[in-house]
Amino acid sequence: MSPLASAQPVAWLVSLALLLPAVAQGGAQTFGTALPVAEGNGVLRQQFLHREAGGNGRDLEVSGAVTLLGYGASRDLTLFGALPYLDKRLTADGIQRGSDGLGDLRLWARYTLYRHDAPGRTLRIAPYLGLETPTGRDDDRDALGQLPRPLQPGSGAWDPFAGLVVTYQTLDLELDAQVAYQANTEADGFAFGDMARLDGAAQYRLWPRALTGGVPGFLYGVLEANLIHRDPDELQGKATPDSGGTRLFLSPGLQYVTRRWVIEGIVQLPIVQDLDGSAPEDDAILRAGVRVNF
Repeated sequence: MSPLASAQPVAWLVSLALLLPAVAQGGAQTFGTALPVAEGNGVLRQQFLHREAGGNGRDLEVSGAVTLLGYGASRDLTLFGALPYLDKRLTADGIQRGSDGLGDLRLWARYTLYRHDAPGRTLRIAPYLGLETPTGRDDDRDALGQLPRPLQPGSGAWDPFAGLVVTYQTLDLELDAQVAYQANTEADGFAFGDMARLDGAAQYRLWPRALTGGVPGFLYGVLEANLIHRDPDELQGKATPDSGGTRLFLSPGLQYVTRRWVIEGIVQLPIVQDLDGSAPEDDAILRAGVRVNF
């Protein structure tokens, strides 16, 4: 992967805004965007995460990684798959329970419904539709018996989801927005609560401020917001206590973007947590990763 030639920084930024297939783009870190993957090309994203939550004498830690692969099936259609590997640990009254392993595979298709390209800027609107498949184990046990469903690597259920993403990009700025809904179905008498979310993100080029020669990449400041509502979980058709509620996260981060790859990191900070019962409250969620275009 060669660095940007000294005589080409402006040309590369124009290519970035016009979404040519050989150029990596920025984009939101906590949700997807409408930026296309060129036909026949792919994108690989490896994101690591660490979440801490607690309350009422309980401490929850979740660490792991999510591997995402996207493929440009046509000019407007992109196919995605995402597979998590998570380590979940809950400590309560001095007793720790948990599991680790592959989670549920998410598969979805995104179609660019509207595009408007102009010199130095682009606007894309793209709906998507997908399915979360029960590839993770949902029957792990320890010395105390079968683990509670939230501590299992997988859900055991087939869960459809859909959404709409909008992206506006210029040479200096990118704005992303998403609305999404996931309907969680029942498996073995248990169902996670349905989830609805509204997301927004802004990325602004911090460096270089002036477009001069010899620039190998670009540094962006990132600010994202995530409003997430989950219905209570259900056991045998009845709502379970201490589950569900609404969270609002405000998330600052950074991205370093080159022609082929992106390094990124972000911290999700809870601003509002209106939770049912004594559901664990988030302290923070850390995300860091890399993306490669091929």
